[in-house]
Amino acid sequence: MKIIAQSENIENLVDKDSIYVDKTEYIYNLTRQYDRVFFSRPRRFGKSLTLNTIGTLFEKGVDPYFKETWIYDKWDQDKYPVLHLSFLEYSATDLDAFKKSLCQPLRDFARLNGITDYADDVEPNNLIRNIFTVMQDKMQIALLIDEYDRQLTANINNPELYEKFRICLRDFYGAIKGKKQIKFLAVTGVTRLKDVSIFSVGSDIMDLSYNNAYSKLIGFTRDEIKHFYLDYLKLGVAYENNKTPESVTDIEIENLLDRMAEHYDSYCFDEFNQNKVFSTYSVNGFLKDIYEKKTVRFGDYWYDVGGLPSILMNYMESHNLDIEKLLTSEIAIPYNEFVNPTSLIDINENVLMCQTGYLTLKSELDPVDDVILGTANQEVKSALFRLLSLRVYQKNVSPYSTGKKYVLEQGTVEDIINLFNEVLAALSYDKYPVKDESVLRSLLQVYLIGKNHDVRVEQNNSKGRSDIIVNFPKRRVVLELKFTDKVNSEKAKLAEAEQQIIENGYGLEALGDRELLQIACVFNGDKNKRQITMYKTVS
Repeated sequence: MKIIAQSENIENLVDKDSIYVDKTEYIYNLTRQYDRVFFSRPRRFGKSLTLNTIGTLFEKGVDPYFKETWIYDKWDQDKYPVLHLSFLEYSATDLDAFKKSLCQPLRDFARLNGITDYADDVEPNNLIRNIFTVMQDKMQIALLIDEYDRQLTANINNPELYEKFRICLRDFYGAIKGKKQIKFLAVTGVTRLKDVSIFSVGSDIMDLSYNNAYSKLIGFTRDEIKHFYLDYLKLGVAYENNKTPESVTDIEIENLLDRMAEHYDSYCFDEFNQNKVFSTYSVNGFLKDIYEKKTVRFGDYWYDVGGLPSILMNYMESHNLDIEKLLTSEIAIPYNEFVNPTSLIDINENVLMCQTGYLTLKSELDPVDDVILGTANQEVKSALFRLLSLRVYQKNVSPYSTGKKYVLEQGTVEDIINLFNEVLAALSYDKYPVKDESVLRSLLQVYLIGKNHDVRVEQNNSKGRSDIIVNFPKRRVVLELKFTDKVNSEKAKLAEAEQQIIENGYGLEALGDRELLQIACVFNGDKNKRQITMYKTVS
């Protein structure tokens, strides 16, 4: 079996006989159709490997690294020097240090390619302009810029430094705009900021972030996973079913892919909302675990590897996220706010959540209609609510009782209520006060989903909608919540909740052989209470 890639360098992948999911047809078309491109993707999605692959093709051609790929007998470009800049390597806290660290690879590039007699400068825009000026007439280069927005995303809460970096970047892009010395230019980042501050001076750059033709350039499709990782899929099925990989059937493989899709698929970067892709990092982590740990475990790989992206950490320092809106399956955003975000300082929070991978496109991009966003899959939904939990709750409350079993899965009703009261006591009440039943429901959902519970929010049946349903293999817990801030109304509220459960049969739909635990409960929001004060088991 080929090993699963752990490098962002195509040469390392080939040298170590790692799996490379062949994206070279997209790269071939990209370099034929465009001279200057930009595309945004969330972190850990494959942007750097894509740029490295492009750079290797321009600098070294197809031999020896592309022998078994689509592009091998089709690439006929001449070789070009490649200037590859990764802004992740440069300072985001000191503008002078940033300029110094950006200028050095420009000087190194000039030296390695025999470019001399240029006027040195400490300003990156002046330096690259000076280098271009003394290059031989017919000399051209490929310029690749990775994570262009690193210095901006790090300074959401520092407007003064943000503005200094913005001007520096604007000037740098202005210096390379339209230069004949650039054969091909590719820029990547997490955010798409298309206002005067960044891309107006570099308007010859084509934004392909949601271009249908390149929506599968970064990320894995289901067919690609089945083709390139077939041995790993067979191994996973074999471990689950105690059989040999050779005896695994296609139906069993498709079943495993279905479950992988629930956790890692459905990111959409397609203007027509047609093509969906899996998270590359999550797929690699999941399949690597199968091989190394001999088990099938649907972990949260994308979130776990990097924790909270700094851009969201910084944003949440000065903004409260709209939790109730994030809990909905569809969030409508005005078309212009989505397509043309101006500045990170005042970006629509849901557009930012989409650009960082916590939400994804759920509709086509139509200039006369709203853009619909939502969570892509179970992994990112869990990650989103872990993110919110860190913001909402002042301390972590363990969801477990004993033996890594959830309290809701095996505990008594009293255990469950005690858990919820401990959770509610950990709330940051100054920022997220519980004012009504809707807020109460949302905050408990944030906790449960963030702890990887299978939560169904306001589950519909033929008679009504329950507040919260939590499913386990052998138990279903139904919660009907009521809010009050008066002691003398608690009994009436409890009776109301109980009656709704009975009349509407909450939790009975598709129950199977699960135990059904229906709980009516009342939360008293008085500042001296702030807990569930009454509860009753209905069944």
